[in-house]
Amino acid sequence: MTVIVSGADLTLDEVVAVARRHEPVAIAPPALERMASARALADASLASGAPTYGLTTGLGVQKRATLDPGDGGFGRRQIAESRAGQGPPASPDAVRATMLVLANQLAGGTTCLRPLFAERLAQALNGDLRPAVRSLGSLGASDLAAMADLAHAVFADVDRSPGEGLALINSSAFGTGLAALALADATRLADAADVAGALALEGFAANPSVLHPAVSRARPDPTLARTLARLRELLDGSALWRDGAARNLQDPLTYRSTPTIQAAARTALEHALSVLHVELNAAQGNPLVALDEGLVLSASVYEVVALSAALDYVRIALASMLVAASERTVKLLDTPWSGLPTGLLAEGDPDLGLSILAVTAQSLAAEACLLAQPVSFALTSSAGAEGIEDRASHLPLSARRLAELVDHGEGVVAVELLVSAQAVDLRGLPALGAGTRVAYRRVRGVVPFMQPGDAPPVDADPVRALVHEGLIA
Repeated sequence: MTVIVSGADLTLDEVVAVARRHEPVAIAPPALERMASARALADASLASGAPTYGLTTGLGVQKRATLDPGDGGFGRRQIAESRAGQGPPASPDAVRATMLVLANQLAGGTTCLRPLFAERLAQALNGDLRPAVRSLGSLGASDLAAMADLAHAVFADVDRSPGEGLALINSSAFGTGLAALALADATRLADAADVAGALALEGFAANPSVLHPAVSRARPDPTLARTLARLRELLDGSALWRDGAARNLQDPLTYRSTPTIQAAARTALEHALSVLHVELNAAQGNPLVALDEGLVLSASVYEVVALSAALDYVRIALASMLVAASERTVKLLDTPWSGLPTGLLAEGDPDLGLSILAVTAQSLAAEACLLAQPVSFALTSSAGAEGIEDRASHLPLSARRLAELVDHGEGVVAVELLVSAQAVDLRGLPALGAGTRVAYRRVRGVVPFMQPGDAPPVDADPVRALVHEGLIA
């Protein structure tokens, strides 16, 4: 599948396909025409002598300085001066996502970059060029440091016309690319968490009345209705629905509220995905070339607070989901709650069994809660550039924290799956649901039932790999 970059309709699935599966990329011919027209408009603005930020002026605090149009080295110096990043290199898929997002921005014809720059990005992606882009150093008010690393690697041999050096780095493509991949992974995690929560309900012999359609009618939330329907589908045919199967009239809240908690995570994800779609196809540069009006404008279209705040929201909702998952796990391992032997071994066995996994799940959930702290409103300083550059979205940080939270979340969900499978076996449930049965078999395919005297499978990594690869969702 070749991803056609048009500047207007890039999707998350296409970002993942190019970033992780190395699908080929081509720039749509109309996009190249728009870029040529935008460059012509920028050249006309230069010829008119009208002051134009970044074309006839310096940048940021140097905005009062006048540029010499004949100074061909200024664009190179801009990139060299901005290469101030630190930290480990970003992952190859993150860099590829950045290149695709930048190519799509250029294809919109809102910058002064010539068509050859978009074509060079497509060539770099198709040729599997792997630029070294350092991961730290952006506040999310344009990812200058990361974009400068990228520009240095991809366009080192390309001469720059006035304004083109700035246009290559004055973009939030790095943070947007990170956000896209993190949201794809977060969606996969939420899918797996639905399955793990359903299997935990069976392992606990919970009261399934919390999944009744009346719940969604009483709370008119379409996302909750879809979540309830999905959980009922996963548990279709389960012995949990039989009369007398439920052990309690009212289970602990983390069991009773499973559908509501999962729906809250979905609501946050759906909001963030809608914001991401806008950002993937938005201009993110300054100045802004407005072809329809024939103008080159100074505008902060690189402001990405909506996406950064949406990721904050997702992290908060996912942290609640993971805390609930870890607590369901703890209660499955504790006899007073589950009615099963402590550690899910045979009655009277002195070994710990799976009990230590409760600590693992709680530890990972605690870290997830710390990563959920919002960052989109953080004010680093209002003194930069004489007070003009007085806010930042911190989008790369927000996206990076979401990726870390998802990584921890995979561990929490893996532990819940492993413990729930052991509880299901000990409880001797005569039938599992249509979906939970598939998940149970996949878990048992990598971690067998733990018999008394067996070496305990305290390593949940084989199950975590299933979650990471999307084999549980």
